[in-house]
Amino acid sequence: MSLKFVTGVAVAAAVSFAASSIALGQDAASKDAAPENAAVCPADNGGLILPRGFCATVFADVEGAPRHIAVASDGTVYVNAAVRQGKAGEGPVVALKDSNGDGRADIVARFGGDVPGGTGIFLYKDWLYVESRGSILRYARKDGEVALQGAPETVLKDLPIDGNHTARPFAIDAQGNLFVDLGSATNSCQQDDRTKESPGLGPCEELKTRAGIWRYDANKTDQVFSENERFATGIRNAVGIAVDATGRVYATQHGRDQLYENWPKFYNSKQGSELPAEELLLLQDGGDYGWPYCYFDGAQGKRVLAPEYGGDGKAIGRCAEKLPPVAAFPAHWGPNDVKIYEATQFPEAYRGGAFIAFHGSWNRSSGPQEGYNVVFQPLADGKAAGGYMVFADGFRSGKDGADHRPTGLAVGPDGSLYVADDAAGRIWRITYKG
Repeated sequence: MSLKFVTGVAVAAAVSFAASSIALGQDAASKDAAPENAAVCPADNGGLILPRGFCATVFADVEGAPRHIAVASDGTVYVNAAVRQGKAGEGPVVALKDSNGDGRADIVARFGGDVPGGTGIFLYKDWLYVESRGSILRYARKDGEVALQGAPETVLKDLPIDGNHTARPFAIDAQGNLFVDLGSATNSCQQDDRTKESPGLGPCEELKTRAGIWRYDANKTDQVFSENERFATGIRNAVGIAVDATGRVYATQHGRDQLYENWPKFYNSKQGSELPAEELLLLQDGGDYGWPYCYFDGAQGKRVLAPEYGGDGKAIGRCAEKLPPVAAFPAHWGPNDVKIYEATQFPEAYRGGAFIAFHGSWNRSSGPQEGYNVVFQPLADGKAAGGYMVFADGFRSGKDGADHRPTGLAVGPDGSLYVADDAAGRIWRITYKG
């Protein structure tokens, strides 16, 4: 099988994309979705559009808002799924198991009691780690256990959760380093948040405790947040964090909003829709990725100065010193999770690359709204190895008439890819049939 990648996405410092890349990516997925899949896949392929040879089944439909996913070595799937109003007490964590091998969970259980749900969830050693409204908890787990009954331990507490971005997703590497995202409290650190022509605060004080990745020890309990554990800064909101087999840490960045709405003297409506790029970052200890002073312009292939800090859409200034992304994607798509594919079920071309779940846009000023898909970005040695392709599509206004918004990804022990949707509560399992 050969992959069709969207052209126009360069690597490292010269990342860019053509305005047509959205349509090209969708075509790549659509044209590869061959009718012969019907012989080995469900009749509707789970409602998704996938490349030739791939199948999707609806693994589960759950109540609540499924966010991130973790899959144990025995195939048990855990989802951080905040309960809807009126469902308190059932617990925010959903455990799912396919005990008969038909591609759909037949064992479904919730646990966690009245603990509020969140986004992040991760399996490390004999523990299930779960984000819960300003804290990270962990539940002891034995192999084969589905619903976890013991009381959780507190690993980290007192994470700030005020302002614009309150999710606290995280990832853990093989050494037990716990990397936690603390998204910014504001859109662009203005004196008056999201207000027309309000200047940026200088310096941006919230960078001390927000808009970056913090590092803690997953093996310790009762750790308390402080600004001293900051690992990387200038990252507006990294809802997706992933660690590859070599220990590289990647994160997705949600680009800032409202360039056109707040600064019409510098940007037109079309630019408001196409700027700034969404990003995949390779994190460095002490690295600075620019927010709020800079944003990444995909058309120019570089970071430019934000208008709140004297920029006009062209000036670079201090942004020349900020770290670039590994890859860039269309504006406002909302990258909500990333997983590095290191299993062997999918073809060789996928191995070592990144799957990214895009939640979809809300403020592409000239419309229509875009995203709502799962993208594959090839990687090699920490750099982009070609352009991205739209791997899974058909989420928004799907065949079942419901809107689905991809928000979580996980790779199972057999190499299957799981995708969670927090709009309609669906979880898919994607496999390769050849």
